[in-house]
Amino acid sequence: MFRIITMEREYGCGGGAISAQLAQRLRWELWDHRLTEEIARLANVECSEVMRCDERVDSRLHRLAKAFWRGSYERGSRLENQVFDADCMVSMMEQIAPRIAQEGNAVVVGRGAPFFLREEPDAFHVFLYAPRAEKIRRLVQDGATQSDAEDLVDSIDRERIAFVKHYFDADWPTRSLYHVMINTAVGDESVIETILHTMHLVEGRPKATDYEPAKVPSSI
Repeated sequence: MFRIITMEREYGCGGGAISAQLAQRLRWELWDHRLTEEIARLANVECSEVMRCDERVDSRLHRLAKAFWRGSYERGSRLENQVFDADCMVSMMEQIAPRIAQEGNAVVVGRGAPFFLREEPDAFHVFLYAPRAEKIRRLVQDGATQSDAEDLVDSIDRERIAFVKHYFDADWPTRSLYHVMINTAVGDESVIETILHTMHLVEGRPKATDYEPAKVPSSI
């Protein structure tokens, strides 16, 4: 029986909101903002400090880290504390992931969760995406300007690609890591129903996912 759902998502596709609705439907714990709180606790900093760092970081790894903090509260997410960086986030996630696995009944949004929890047999892994126009539409609907939405859609996922390559030596998305990949343009309710239905269909079957490091092109 699946007890964990990891939700990886393209920026702007509505992954945060869909994850929240899914957690509410299942009556499971949503590990989205709660991850921010746990990271702040483990790093011994105030949550507000973690959330304010977004506008102050300037190193490349810091910018990569902030991309993974954008979930259902994407534009409001900030990381603050000059000692908090991508290495720290990965270290904290390594500490938190076993706890999530032990507790179960969890929907975990981003932050490399499908990689950290890839060996858990009761984890169901989802990747959400959408056409560029749909992602921009959602962001504008949420209050972003057209130009800001276009810039975010074009830049955030590039940073996520670099983050996954740096820390996991994998492509993003690593298609073999997910049980299902869904286009959110079909509508939030359809996405949730598809996830729940697919979980039911594949429950008890052999492990379908695998972690494939990025391939290095062979020299000619």
